[in-house]
Amino acid sequence: MTRLVALAGTISVLVALGLASLTAQNGAGSGYMPPRTAWGDPDLQGVYTNSNEYATPLERPKEFEGKRLSDLSAEDVARARQQATKQAIAGLANGEVRGPDEWWLQLLDLGKRNQPWLIVDPPDGHVPSLTPEATQRLKGIRTKSSFLGGPFNGPEDLGMLERCISRSVPASMIPVMYGNNYQIIQSPGLIVITYEIIHEARVIPLDGRPHLGANVRAHMGDPRGRWEGNSLVVETTNFTSASAYRNANADSFRVVERFTRVAPDRIEWTATLDDPKTWTRPWTIAMPLTADPNPIFPFECHEHNYGLRNILSAARAAERNQ
Repeated sequence: MTRLVALAGTISVLVALGLASLTAQNGAGSGYMPPRTAWGDPDLQGVYTNSNEYATPLERPKEFEGKRLSDLSAEDVARARQQATKQAIAGLANGEVRGPDEWWLQLLDLGKRNQPWLIVDPPDGHVPSLTPEATQRLKGIRTKSSFLGGPFNGPEDLGMLERCISRSVPASMIPVMYGNNYQIIQSPGLIVITYEIIHEARVIPLDGRPHLGANVRAHMGDPRGRWEGNSLVVETTNFTSASAYRNANADSFRVVERFTRVAPDRIEWTATLDDPKTWTRPWTIAMPLTADPNPIFPFECHEHNYGLRNILSAARAAERNQ
């Protein structure tokens, strides 16, 4: 398919075959030509969602050991869809469905999940090994999340999403239980992607300007876009240490995304993560975005963010009772 071009020279033909197979199974025809904007660019505009991909494993599950995405049959994908809700429940605390969890799982239709795992390169579906430098650097680093039992000495001990700061890239496109909606707006020379969660907006220049200097950093990084055929390619650098995905080295971390409209209601999205100071090779995740007739909603995270306050006040109460 014309949409499956090499991802910054790092993606193998097997990745293309895997994505082509999944696209065929989900009905997106090959050779689709997207509409054009008034100024001639491929038109990606609209509101999209990937809620059906909630809780899709990042890495290849054991049940598919030895298989690549390109090896999966329609029956394999159907079986994965049937098991999706059960697996999502198993991933919750104690494997139990509690009040809010049950409400959200009823709203999500995981039976429409498009693929059994997200990593499409390397072909084995696993995150590449850490470099020796990264292994040493990451010793003792704890992923910040209130779900890991603390410590809860201050706001800095919690994750950036829980503090209503950012989800960064590519985490901002990986679905959670709600708010997995995205709006794309285009104008000549610029594209804006707004994410419902945190309500972050990325303004992406298309005019070939260089990246900002290394001393200027942002949680969402510094994006630069270009067109390759019908695909929007966005290269993002200049992350902060706090926002670099999976504790990548912010000085060397680079994300290359591709947005390709492959059907009237569907965009194929991929992200290649490249950091020679963290992983032994680049790796790529992929996911479809489906058109949604609803607008994105305000995400007033800071207003009445009692979760953060309650976590810290409960920790102080527990200390007093010791």
